[in-house]
Amino acid sequence: MIEKILILVVVAVVMLVIFGNRLPQVLGDLGKGMRAFKEGMNDADAEGEGPKAKTKPKPKALAKPAAKPTAKPTSKPKAKAKAAAKPKPRA
Repeated sequence: MIEKILILVVVAVVMLVIFGNRLPQVLGDLGKGMRAFKEGMNDADAEGEGPKAKTKPKPKALAKPAAKPTAKPTSKPKAKAKAAAKPKPRA
């Protein structure tokens, strides 16, 4: 793990040494490109050509599935019936 980080640091230092004088120009061009892209998107939205101009119809609510029965059969009534069927011993 440490070896990977060390390799990345060495590569970054070498890149800065080689391309250090061009770095401000590259970053400035990148910023200008991003700014132009955002302005283009805003212009397209204002003209009605962008993704915000096209509104998709909202999906209709789906019917709710039928409710499952909440009462679960229990074995207690059967147990009482068996107990009632047995004769009680006389003392």
